[in-house]
Amino acid sequence: MSVNKIKTRLLGTSGLEVSELGLGCAAMAGNHRAVSEEDNRGALEAGLDGGMTFVDTAPFYGFCRSEHYVGDALRDRTGWTLSTKAGRLFSPGPAPEHEAVEWPGSFPFKQTYDYSYDGVMRSYEDSLQRLGLDHIDALLLHDIGEFQHGAEDNAPLLRDAMTGGYKALDELRRNGNVKAIGLGVNEKEVCIQAMQHGFWDAFLLAGRYTLLEQSPLDDLLPACDEAGTGIILGGPFNSGILAGGNTWNYSAAPADVIDKAKQIEEVCLSHNVPLPAAALRMPVAHPLVATVIPGPRSRGEVEDIFNWWNLDIPASLWSDLKTAELLHPDTPVPM
Repeated sequence: MSVNKIKTRLLGTSGLEVSELGLGCAAMAGNHRAVSEEDNRGALEAGLDGGMTFVDTAPFYGFCRSEHYVGDALRDRTGWTLSTKAGRLFSPGPAPEHEAVEWPGSFPFKQTYDYSYDGVMRSYEDSLQRLGLDHIDALLLHDIGEFQHGAEDNAPLLRDAMTGGYKALDELRRNGNVKAIGLGVNEKEVCIQAMQHGFWDAFLLAGRYTLLEQSPLDDLLPACDEAGTGIILGGPFNSGILAGGNTWNYSAAPADVIDKAKQIEEVCLSHNVPLPAAALRMPVAHPLVATVIPGPRSRGEVEDIFNWWNLDIPASLWSDLKTAELLHPDTPVPM
């Protein structure tokens, strides 16, 4: 496997440097599909060896499993940048079946949402212990928003997050415990809401600025540009539909999404470019997107990602997608 050196970018105005291509650790922790310990550790090792020096994890991934493995992978290395998340606390005991089934092979813990000051502080301290590391670079409030909780249940959680939770994050940042704070979410709307309550260094936005959809160009990204907030781009394959799968937003893709993905793929193939390669490269053309973090499950999938990343993509591909109205007309594209 030949890997070109991965460039780094600054994450917003935080001063943190992150590799343009990073490691998202949800899938390797067993999200919707069992992943062996060998494959989990192999994916981390292969990504880090290849230059993916930015790693994103969360207590939720595998119910503490991901942080355990990520800490092991990073402990004897230098030059890495790590983000993890807060907003859930974990205690011993079996998870409800509807949650456990989504994380086969998860650790024996159950979650409680807690976006309060005390909850965020405890989550930070617990993460340090699970990781076995002496610092976390970026701490993100995880899965706040109506997509996750529904409108009624989200309202009190959002109040906690924007008051006590933000106070805890800001305190950790001011004290130098972390260098960046933000949100890790699947929807742009809650990011726009959060900007009314404080200064955020970064938003990890999963699946909302991709080869399939670019609506953040109309509102969120201009607001982030004005505020100096960087973007960590999660879910570049829209949970599978842009990498040969049939899922979108973690569920079966609807017909209109399948149809658009097929149209995009046809344009890509006419230029001899695999669909996942275009999906990886497009987001980082935007100056606010500091890093894109696909989620490999094994060494083999890491190798696929590097091959896609290193592929030369002709400029005509992007112009053809715009001509076919398959990309937002204002989408920045790779040069």
